[in-house]
Amino acid sequence: MVDLSDGDQVIALAQHHGDGDILVNNAGALPGGHVLDIDEATWRKAWDLKVFGYINMCREFYRSFKARGRGTIINVIGIGAVMKYPWYMCGAGGNAAVAAFTNALGGESHKDGIRVLGVSPGPVATERAMQVLAQGGVAGSGQDVVRTAFGREWASPEQIADVVAFMASGRASYVSGTVVNVDLGASRA
Repeated sequence: MVDLSDGDQVIALAQHHGDGDILVNNAGALPGGHVLDIDEATWRKAWDLKVFGYINMCREFYRSFKARGRGTIINVIGIGAVMKYPWYMCGAGGNAAVAAFTNALGGESHKDGIRVLGVSPGPVATERAMQVLAQGGVAGSGQDVVRTAFGREWASPEQIADVVAFMASGRASYVSGTVVNVDLGASRA
C-alpha cells in the first residue's frame, strides 16, 4: 500500500512501476462542508492526497513516459470541478485545481507522445457515497436523493470505469488536454 499524499512514496512507486503505459489517478477524500466547517488540517490532508498526490504522480510517471515517447495519464476528478457547491468548498476547489492542471499538462503533452486527460464523474454509487447517504448526506447538499438527471439512479462505478477504459484505449488516441464530464449533462443544465 502506498500513501499518495507522501511525495517520497510516490517517487518510489514510479521507480518501481514506471514501465507501464497508462496511469490512472483516482482518489476521493475531499470532504463536504462550508469553508467555516473545514479546519486547515482537514483541508490540507485532503488536498495532499487529491491535488498534490495527482500532481506528484503525474510528474513522476510523465518522466518515464517522456523517455519512452508514449503514455497516457487519466485523472479521475469529480464534477465538483464545474459544479461549485457551497456545501462542497474543499472538493470544488480541489477538483477545479486538478481539472485546470489536467488541461494545462494535456495541452502540450502530445509533443512528448503523452496524452493527459480527465474523467469527471457526477454522482456515483460507490460504497463511500452510499455510507454518506445512509448517514443523512452532506448538510445542505441535496444528497439525500439517489436520483439524478433524467430521473436515473446514480452511475455505477463500472459505468465510470468503462469511460476511463475507453479514454485509455487507442480508440481515444486523439483526446488530450480535456476533461470529460460523465454526469448525464447535469453540469450543463
